[in-house]
Amino acid sequence: MQPNKNYNCLKEDSMSFWEKIQKEMNWDKFQNEFKKNIEEGLSIIKEGGSAVSQKIEKLTDDGKKKYKVFNLNMKVQEEFAKLGGQVYDLITKKSKNPLGSKNVTAIIKRINKLEDQINRLEMKKAAKTKKKAVRRAPKKTAKKRATKKKAATAQS
Repeated sequence: MQPNKNYNCLKEDSMSFWEKIQKEMNWDKFQNEFKKNIEEGLSIIKEGGSAVSQKIEKLTDDGKKKYKVFNLNMKVQEEFAKLGGQVYDLITKKSKNPLGSKNVTAIIKRINKLEDQINRLEMKKAAKTKKKAVRRAPKKTAKKRATKKKAATAQS
């Protein structure tokens, strides 16, 4: 039985930002996707033509965006570590409200800015995949038309 795709989308939407970062921080997954993109690019080169350069450009752009998102996720992870350290220090010093600290609020603001940058990059990526899905159906070839004519005359 295959998992319900709608359930997976809802599950991903209910994930916190930190859980999404942890999910996307899989270095092996990043390496495998990068390797797959390179292999796809090489196979396209073998096919030849101007479509090759367009596909390579697209794969390069996708790879660059994934790399940017990965780097931003790394920065977010560093900021979360700093935030945890600051909160820990304030709690051990018996601070009544660690969230009132200027250092803590500054780190939270930096995390929010990084989150916004990641969301903007992912929005661009999602918009391109929607455009890709609205392609026209391929034209019928002469063989298909001839086969349909034969079938139509055979039924008469």
